[in-house]
Amino acid sequence: MSACQDLHCHSSASDGHLAPAAVVHRAAERGVETLALTDHDTVAGIEEARAAAAPLGLRLVAGLELSVLWQGRTFHVVGLGVDPDEPGLKAGLAQMQRARQLRGEAIGERLERAGLSGAREGARAAAGAADITRAHYARWMVDNGKVRGYEEAFRRYLRRGRVGYVHGDWVAMEEGIEWIRGAGGIAVLAHPLGYDLTGAWIRRVLDAFAAAGGEGMEVSCGTSPEPRQVQQLGGWCRRYRLLASIGSDFHGPGHPSRELGAAPPLPGDLPTVLEALTERGC
Repeated sequence: MSACQDLHCHSSASDGHLAPAAVVHRAAERGVETLALTDHDTVAGIEEARAAAAPLGLRLVAGLELSVLWQGRTFHVVGLGVDPDEPGLKAGLAQMQRARQLRGEAIGERLERAGLSGAREGARAAAGAADITRAHYARWMVDNGKVRGYEEAFRRYLRRGRVGYVHGDWVAMEEGIEWIRGAGGIAVLAHPLGYDLTGAWIRRVLDAFAAAGGEGMEVSCGTSPEPRQVQQLGGWCRRYRLLASIGSDFHGPGHPSRELGAAPPLPGDLPTVLEALTERGC
């Protein structure tokens, strides 16, 4: 387990299981010294997380994970070291919230037409005050015995091409990167191996990402924890002269490779996002 940093995790402010303060306490218990809370398209949990981190001596980096579009496909860009109160970012996130609300309702309508009665109300209850996401529908399916686990929920109903998939009306990648940079943050391409694309396609994405002002990429992440995957991602990081980032993509207990602080160490020769954040005083 890495005892130092985890720059990608989620709380109940988006689709995570634990409240922001609980995420911070769990991270501290696991030896994480620097934590970035990166909820989907929101910074709503940052204030609570900061308040919890201060007495623990844990360094809390303000972040988020933006859903963006490039070439008609959805990608995720983590913004680290952002000012949550920057007006441009706040306006952009309000736009994203509206898009998420519409998508959440549309997913529910599709699932109920497919015979999953009660899906919308169940997901709304699972989401609480957060916007409804696919993960909340998956949680409802698991809790009500519709599927055996989250992977089955996505495989049968929620991933691209399935009955419950609704294309998100997200911001263009270039504009999303502008929001992050305008708020003083570093834009990081999240889990590059998680998009079911060929290596050639990912290299095209990285070309466009770097050209648009993206500065980093996840090299060590909970969704790609194998040494060969870290090695492959490290090679791309060097090729595109990006900063290396590390994050578990924690959403809740029960997934060992995505536990807080569990992502493999970064290759020692790579310049890191954490170093850049430190230089900026974040």
